[in-house]
Amino acid sequence: MSRDLQARARSLEVQLQLLYAGTDREIDAAFTTLTSKSGGALLVNADPFFFIRRAQITALAALHAVPAIYYDREFAVSGGLISYGADLPSVWGQAGNYVARILKGDKPADLPVAQPTKFQLVINLEIAKRLGLAVPPTLLATANEVIE
Repeated sequence: MSRDLQARARSLEVQLQLLYAGTDREIDAAFTTLTSKSGGALLVNADPFFFIRRAQITALAALHAVPAIYYDREFAVSGGLISYGADLPSVWGQAGNYVARILKGDKPADLPVAQPTKFQLVINLEIAKRLGLAVPPTLLATANEVIE
């Protein structure tokens, strides 16, 4: 995934710096590194480690005035700027369908690989205002949820 991000960043002529964190202290250090650069923003990768620390991450983003995008709506609900990711209830529904098929006798190896088909965009307008960001009306119109 990081190679894809780096390639896309190069194509957009955007400088990308990958920051890694596996402890609470490393999350703090990543924000220190990020805020030492001008014009920084943050993309938080999908990871259970980050999910259970979403309050810490969104608080640090607010403290350092870092615009950030997250992979799950719970980050936006917790005070993050924006989230875009798979609609988890629909993913769980897909998983339930697969379990039902397996219980009815289908062989798991014969089932096609399924990917999410429904995604959710959540914008926290209150955080955007705190960061001094104007959210384009077209983006607001396409959001599944706007937190005010």
